[in-house]
Order: sequence, then C-alpha cells, then structure tokens
Amino acid sequence: MSVELNHTIVAARDKEASARFLADLLGLEVAPQYGPFIPVQIPNGVTLDYMEATESITPQHYAFLVSEDDFDAIFSRIRTAGLPYWADPYHDRPQEINHNDGGRGAYFDDPNGHRLEILTRPYGSGRD
Repeated sequence: MSVELNHTIVAARDKEASARFLADLLGLEVAPQYGPFIPVQIPNGVTLDYMEATESITPQHYAFLVSEDDFDAIFSRIRTAGLPYWADPYHDRPQEINHNDGGRGAYFDDPNGHRLEILTRPYGSGRD
C-alpha cells in the first residue's frame, strides 16, 4: 500500500499574509489562489492550503524537516525578523534551539498562533 499526505488546510485570519509569512521564512513560493485556498507547496509534494477562517482558530503544529544549510538560512530569517523562538513546543526555553537526536530544532509561531518547527533530524533518529 502506498499512502502519502497530499495536502492539509491551514486556518488563517488573513490567508495571503499567512501563506506569505511561511513561504518567506522557509524560502518557498506562494502558488496562485486555487478556489478558496492560497497554497504553499513543500518540496516533498505536500501542500499547505491556507483558508480564511471566520471563527476562532485552534492552533496546530507543523514541523518541517530541513537540511543543516536550510536550518541556518531559515533560522537567520527568523532572527532577522525579530521573531521569538523556543527550543521546545511548550515555550519554556525562549531564545534557545534544541539539539534533539544530535540535530538542531527551533519552534516559532505564525501570525495565527500555529506552532511551527524546523528540525534537522527526525525524532528518534539519533542520540539525545
């Protein structure tokens, strides 16, 4: 059996600004609007489809596995933008990165309160 995640919908107060926020930080492109969605395609083929939310937004978590070089570039953009970041999902370790599994990771929030994460090693892939 072959099963792959193809897309998911991301609730946003301003779908265009939210898609642009993510794309700019990750060094990706925002695709043209498709129906009610503003898509951001991730290089592994998964698309995040931003959709305007009229009700309250329940924050979600989105983690992006990146190379060491991409981590440096993305983390530099996070710091240049003056965004708060954390080493953990609970926001207990501000202005730190983690070294889980022998890699590096950081959490930061998008304008809608979604918790975004960049990491260089999948969890469980190495040493702590």
